[in-house]
Order: sequence, then structure tokens, then C-alpha cells
Amino acid sequence: MSTTLPPAAGADVVPQPPSGSDSDHGTSLWNEAFQRLRRNPQAIVGAVIVLLFVLVALLAPWLAPFDGESLPGRSEIRPTFIPGIGELAAYPLGLDRFGGDVLSKLIWGARASLIIGLVSTALGLIGGMLLGLIAGTFGGWVDNVIMRFVDILLSVPNLLLAVSIAAILGQGPLAIMIAIGASQVPIFARLLRSSMLQQRSADYVLAAQTLGLSRRTITMSHVLPNSVGPVIVQGTLSLATAVVDAAALSFLGLGGGRPETAEWGRMLTYAQNELAIAPQLAFLPGICIAITALGFTLFGEALRESLDPRGRR
Repeated sequence: MSTTLPPAAGADVVPQPPSGSDSDHGTSLWNEAFQRLRRNPQAIVGAVIVLLFVLVALLAPWLAPFDGESLPGRSEIRPTFIPGIGELAAYPLGLDRFGGDVLSKLIWGARASLIIGLVSTALGLIGGMLLGLIAGTFGGWVDNVIMRFVDILLSVPNLLLAVSIAAILGQGPLAIMIAIGASQVPIFARLLRSSMLQQRSADYVLAAQTLGLSRRTITMSHVLPNSVGPVIVQGTLSLATAVVDAAALSFLGLGGGRPETAEWGRMLTYAQNELAIAPQLAFLPGICIAITALGFTLFGEALRESLDPRGRR
């Protein structure tokens, strides 16, 4: 039988961390950020909204009573804006002016908004990171030329720039994606360039230069991976902007397609004539746009706070 002897008088007692605790190994930045996100009510609410939006968009063929392009009430003499007792099961939210089921259009509109938001944000992220990477790597006159071009783009309001580009490219979902993505390029470019300049003054970059590593190796293997955190956060926030901008461009008639196509912005456009007798035709897609943008904004802001070094304890 082993016996634990008490420490001698005057001896320093060093507390030992319990086995299996977090003190046995370091915690990465992203692990700490995830732990803070789990404790943040704002992040939880935003994540739930975003998850519901994505699930509705992906499961639209099974959730929607009718196809997005179908007009089940087209044969009726007048649209059933407010469904009666007998029509409630077939059209829970009524029909629009074209005879389309409003509930089905809202569900299919989520898929259209998700596709436009993801593609446009990806285009803006790729283009902005490319410009920011070149400017942050070479510096000098290359940095000055790129940043002056970015400043010109930033001087134009984001939505006005998207409208101008979409008007030049023509109507259609592809034109909207390119227009929204191009309007987000300067934001990502300036953010990545600023983050890379901050990382270039870190001690690990000086140590890598002392070891004789090339600029390309230092940039791609060390500086860039440590600079993409703010860019990822901005990408989450830009998804909210992309959803709103896509609805705005479709509302202005730049989305192309047929008038009865299921898209939230287009639904707002053709609901203007029925505001007095059927205001829900405008309120419902407007609420969907607002809630979706709110979800991405809440989650993006919570992610930004969790990655902020000043928030660490």
C-alpha cells in the first residue's frame, strides 16, 4: 500500500492541473472562437436562422406544394388573394395575380436567393482576395495602383455600382451574380491587403526571412493563412448584403425571367398593385428577405467578436 507523505514545512507546493484538462495542450484560435460562439446567444439565433434558410432552399422540391413555375390557380376567374375556408388546404397563403401559389413561391424564392447569394459572394471573395494578395505581397507601385482602383470603386455606393454593372451586362440571374460579386470585390481586396500588411510586421515573418525563405513561401505558407480570418467573417456578412441586393435588383426589373418566376424581389415588384387589397403579397417576401439578412448579420457579427483577440480571456 502506497502512502502519500505531506509536503515538508516551508516547501513550495506547485498545483498540478487535472489530467485531461485544457492545460495539457494549447488551444487554437479557431477552437477558442468556436467555444465563444457556443456561448453567444446572438450566434445561436443567427445560426438557427441561417440553417433554416438553407434547409428550406435545399428541400424546396419536397416542401413546396407546387413547382416554382407552376400556376395552379391560373384557370380561376380572379386570383384568390385571401384563401377561403375551402381553399385553405390547397393555397394556405393564397394566390398571386398570376395564379401562382404564394407559399410555393416563397419556398422556391429561398433557393433562388441562396444560389445568387453564394455565387455572387464567392465571385467577390475570389476577385477581392486576388487583388488584395497581389497588393499585399508586392507593395510599392503595384500596391498603389491596385488600391487607387479599389478606392474609385469604394467611392460609389455598393447598390448603385451593382445596378450599373447589371444594366451594362443585361438582364438575368447571371448578370445579377456578376454585378453583386463585382461590387463586393473592393471590400475583400482592402480587407485582405490590410490584414496582410499587419501580418508582415509580425515576428514570425522576420524569423522566416532570417532562415532564407522566399517571399512566395512566406506569403503563401505563413502570411496568407493568418490573414484570411477577417475575410471569412466579411464573407458571412456579405451574404446578407447579397440577399438584399439580389432582391433589390430583381425589384428593379434586372433579374430577367418571366414575371411569375419565384423570386422574392420579383414578388415584391408585382405585389405593388395589390397593396390595398392583399398587402400580404408584399409583406411576406419582405419579411423573408429581412429575416434572412438578419440571420447572416447576427452570425457574422458574432463570428467577428469571437475572432477578436481583445475578446480572449
